[in-house]
Amino acid sequence: MKHKTLMTEHSAPADALSPAERALIHAEEEFGTPLDITPRERPTMLRQVARRLEGPDATLSRENLLEALCAVRRKNWAAQLMNVARRAGEVWISKLDTQEAAARIHDPKADMPALRHALDEVLLQRWQEMGDSPRNVLEDVRADLADTGLMLSGGQLEKLSRGIAAAFGSEDLGFEDELRLAEERRAREQADIQARAERKRTRELERLREWESRLIGFEAVPDVLGCTRREALRWIAENRLPIARRETRHDGIELFFFDPAELQKIRPQLSTWRGSSKGDRPEKLNRGTIAGNAAIARVAALDRFAAHFRTARSLKRRITLVTGPTNSGKSHTALNALAAAESGLALAPLRLLAHEFREAMLSRGVPASLSTGEERIIMPGARHLAATVEMCPFNNPVDVAIIDEAQMLADPDRGAAWTAAIMGVPARHIFVLGAADCIPLVKRIAELCNDPVDEIHLERKSPLKASGTLRLDDLRPNDAVIAFSRREVLDLRADLMSRNRRVAVVYGALSPEVRRAEAARFNNGEADILVATDAIGMGLNLSIRRVVFSALKKFDGRQTRDLTSQEVKQIGGRAGRYGKHEEGLVCVLAEAGSPTFVRRMLEAPPEPIVELRPLVQPDSDIVRAVAEEIGSDSLYGVLTRIKRAVLRPDDPNYRLADMDQALEIAAALEGVEGLDLSTRWTYAMCPIDERDNGIQRLVQWAADHAAGRRVPPPGTGRLPHAEQAGREELERAEKRHKRLVAWRWLALRFPEAYPAQEDAESNTTALNDWIEQVLRTQSRARETQRQHRGGFAGRGKPPGAKPATKSYPSSPKRPSGKKDDRTRGRKKR
Repeated sequence: MKHKTLMTEHSAPADALSPAERALIHAEEEFGTPLDITPRERPTMLRQVARRLEGPDATLSRENLLEALCAVRRKNWAAQLMNVARRAGEVWISKLDTQEAAARIHDPKADMPALRHALDEVLLQRWQEMGDSPRNVLEDVRADLADTGLMLSGGQLEKLSRGIAAAFGSEDLGFEDELRLAEERRAREQADIQARAERKRTRELERLREWESRLIGFEAVPDVLGCTRREALRWIAENRLPIARRETRHDGIELFFFDPAELQKIRPQLSTWRGSSKGDRPEKLNRGTIAGNAAIARVAALDRFAAHFRTARSLKRRITLVTGPTNSGKSHTALNALAAAESGLALAPLRLLAHEFREAMLSRGVPASLSTGEERIIMPGARHLAATVEMCPFNNPVDVAIIDEAQMLADPDRGAAWTAAIMGVPARHIFVLGAADCIPLVKRIAELCNDPVDEIHLERKSPLKASGTLRLDDLRPNDAVIAFSRREVLDLRADLMSRNRRVAVVYGALSPEVRRAEAARFNNGEADILVATDAIGMGLNLSIRRVVFSALKKFDGRQTRDLTSQEVKQIGGRAGRYGKHEEGLVCVLAEAGSPTFVRRMLEAPPEPIVELRPLVQPDSDIVRAVAEEIGSDSLYGVLTRIKRAVLRPDDPNYRLADMDQALEIAAALEGVEGLDLSTRWTYAMCPIDERDNGIQRLVQWAADHAAGRRVPPPGTGRLPHAEQAGREELERAEKRHKRLVAWRWLALRFPEAYPAQEDAESNTTALNDWIEQVLRTQSRARETQRQHRGGFAGRGKPPGAKPATKSYPSSPKRPSGKKDDRTRGRKKR
């Protein structure tokens, strides 16, 4: 018999055999039927047997023998199932599905039909757990596939729909036929949308080119107006002639272009201009004065930023600029003034911080409501509001307002929102909080608004010091390790957990609720170490003793660069929480860079602001005004004109914020009929992730909205047990959460088209709870696994264990009496 042949090959004196080998030989003899254990399987089988023995003389039961052999073969079974699924085009079957199917097999000689039956049962359960109806399940499956760039063919769609329909039994008869027809309709609709969008984009670009081709240079102006060259130059200087476009040559000379049709309209006024005195002239383009700013903004069609905020301009405002490093008490100072006021507003950069502002007011006995992009909490009778910066109410005057994290004025993505908030918040007394770097920009905005500014500078309450280098084994409770990508955070987490450390994580893709829960685990001692991105640099209250940088470079979306002094101060400043730690220490992980760099950045004065022009972007009123001016109802055409002709790059007072994503969404929406200009603009402002097929999904939602169809909220998808979830499942859940954020954002603005808000909130809660459970229980599971691993076989790494994706240095072994303080620099992305 084959198993006896194998025993002969492995035969040795009885006393030379290990307990596992003796137990396996005895179990095979007792079993009787050949189990066909291959030479390749036998070493792994021996390790499985060793784990099941309770002592050196223990034997292996029949059940343990079969289970051990199944454990050996499950990896291969899962691989076989995955290969079969791929050949069959079943791209919706995941590695986790095949692993779960293999785990259900308890016959070590199972054939492919048995394996496939187990997989079908797993899929059946998966579809049932994913949603309440076949259509919702199908939508979630398609969304998951779209994440990876996969689109289903007709045959694949039919096979998938049959499987999903089977999971719901006879409750939805005819589902497959209805689904096919619906998908055909959707495909035709999407093709029509794309074709119409392309035609409209082409037409708008032709309109723009035609308009630009009609423009004339200065040399032609005297002929059009019937005036002299000197008169034309004087009228331009007096801001009488409408300049359609400005260009600056490489040698610095500025060129003006004019629309002859607009010039013809002003010809009747020329005789008045010729006879007017100097006192009757309109304001000149005098850089830096209030009159000049208004004139420039009017020429640039951005006069809302000089006079748009009518409520704010009607108030006698006063700005108190409160600056200081992290842990200096800026918020405490302003919140006391806010709580003492009869009415007030607190503007935060994050939803998490808006909640904290509201809780701070409630704790002071002040009723307060909440307004964020995706959430509203209205407290009847409350005269105070906590909100995110983008939700600033510009028409309701209050006594006191707080605008936090003003250094965000320089942020290329969100800086325009801070410009609008500081310029337009309708408060008599405004507290602007931020790092010292923001002082020049805030003062410039105050100058543009003619508001007086007084300054308060606060010092840090506990000292912050640069320290040396550390290795992972040197980390202690209350330490925080900083990385600059989700992958790095999870690599560090895995490495630390492999060293028996309890770890909490914070990174940008996590929802505010999960970030807060992870912070609580760290603060109350459930986790020893915090591993985080620079997301901790804003908002979370953390009891950190030491901040340890795992890299001194970061990719900022455009390039990999050294950390700035403000970033080192903002992140490193989280160390040494006042009242808990006497001082804060800022360290560097071994081989990540030089601690001298950190010391230099901490001691550096605020970096000079080279660009003092605040970022601005159009709002719905400006979009409508430009649309009327150019005679177009195309959002794409309006935004293209704004980007190319409204605010020139060398404007002395303002910079146009990045509009690329809004322009891309507007271009895709061109093919959706039945939505007015304001609605399209709202969709263009929706927070989406382009890397998650966000624009394509948004256009489909908009098409359903325009057609009068209700848009269902994204589902949670299948959420496996927390212990089974890997990075792929965790990332998928994070993406689903982002889709729900976008859906809820739109639901607040279009409740009739997005009516199932309770379902969306329920799905959001379920995802948050699951993600937090994964992060929480995997540490416990690793600890439990370590305690039970090995049995009689001893301690150490599990058989077949793979190292973490990235290895971080541990404490080196050194000869006694010798020191090794060498560090090597390393570039990291």
